[in-house]
Amino acid sequence: MPYLPRRLPFVKMNGLGNDFIVVDVRSEPSWEMLLADPAAVRRLCERHRGIGADGILAILPAETFGAVATMRVHNADGSRAEMCGNGLRCVARFLFEQPSPGLSFSLPESELVIDTGAGPLCCVLALPEPGVLGSIEIDMGRPRVPVPSQVALVVDPEMAAIELALVSMGNPHAVRFCDEVDSYESLFELARRLGPQIEQHPFFAHKTNVEFVRVRDTSASGLEVVVWERGCGITQACGTGACAAMVAACRRGVMPFGRRCEVRLPGGALDVTVAPDFLAVRMRGPAETVFFGEYETSSIMAPDGAAK
Repeated sequence: MPYLPRRLPFVKMNGLGNDFIVVDVRSEPSWEMLLADPAAVRRLCERHRGIGADGILAILPAETFGAVATMRVHNADGSRAEMCGNGLRCVARFLFEQPSPGLSFSLPESELVIDTGAGPLCCVLALPEPGVLGSIEIDMGRPRVPVPSQVALVVDPEMAAIELALVSMGNPHAVRFCDEVDSYESLFELARRLGPQIEQHPFFAHKTNVEFVRVRDTSASGLEVVVWERGCGITQACGTGACAAMVAACRRGVMPFGRRCEVRLPGGALDVTVAPDFLAVRMRGPAETVFFGEYETSSIMAPDGAAK
């Protein structure tokens, strides 16, 4: 069987409860062998028999000039995602807490460019004092609105066709404005019932993330959002989902351009700003380190080297 160290180091992190196993492939290349097996990824993310997480973030060498590292996203079901906003904040915090040689930070803020499946993205780290990291703001780039930008899909024979606004933040999103609901609990119920059906609808060749959105109060410029994430299900937060929801809300005319607006997710709030003419989207929020650990590889590898 291929050689694997007995124990592999990892860091458990989260962005508003959207939790990840973060592994540095640069310092421990054996992770690459394990992550190549989707069954191993599923076992690692399983909450009763593994470490437990919404996904795994692998940190690799930079691919473009000026970037400091690359983030690769593995969903909990073993599939791959192009981009993860909460995950990118976690990777930025990891790089701050465990800097590479030659990487330095200056007050009151520093920038890191990290390569992703959606291209290189700039993270601005607020540093109120030496060694202390505040919020992290990410320039998520220019959103893309596919053609068609709206679609009506029948996902439940007992319901009328569901109107969805389509947005790409480097990964696909389908946004449903739930004008008929009057509570956050109702958004959860819709996400549980309709999320998997929309995610796997034949219209979406590679599946999609789904946002269920309620305009909280136009005067307060806020949205309430529950996200059914492709390959994960309902999560506590989704950075790209919050951005996609705000882009769709600006297109609809219910949220303002050029102003920082709050997106309330189950795990907390993110601030999102959509630039006029959709030239860029900026997202600001926290990231937390939960614990450092070592994974016992014998608990996931069978004698032939295949994941159990």
